[in-house]
Amino acid sequence: MTAFNTSREIQASVEQIFAAMSDPKRLSQWWGPKGFTNTFEICEFQNGGRWVFTMHGPDGTDYANENVFVEIEPERKVVIRHVGEPKYQLTITLTPSSTGTFLSWSQKFENPEVASRLEPIVVPANEQNLDRLVAEVLQRK
Repeated sequence: MTAFNTSREIQASVEQIFAAMSDPKRLSQWWGPKGFTNTFEICEFQNGGRWVFTMHGPDGTDYANENVFVEIEPERKVVIRHVGEPKYQLTITLTPSSTGTFLSWSQKFENPEVASRLEPIVVPANEQNLDRLVAEVLQRK
């Protein structure tokens, strides 16, 4: 497996950040890189729940996604498995800090060759995804 890790210190409580992750309406507003939008078909935010949606790229390309919420520990951790290609597991952890919350994002790909090929896209996309999460959280504080 190959993992891409990033983290962010966010000046908001774990409760505020988890609310932006657990509410499908809010999740659809920030999920994905800059310029992307989403259409959710299914979003069962619970352990073992399905998450099926289409990401719409800024160039008009649609990207079908099917995921499973493997593990949800409210206000602590969310583990998502992407069941289509490319196969990966994303673990998001939230830890209270002196200034708000420390968020850790670890995306582990099953196939190292696929991960290597996607690294130039995935690394900046994950940062943009977190930028969008922070904007969503801070606008609702």
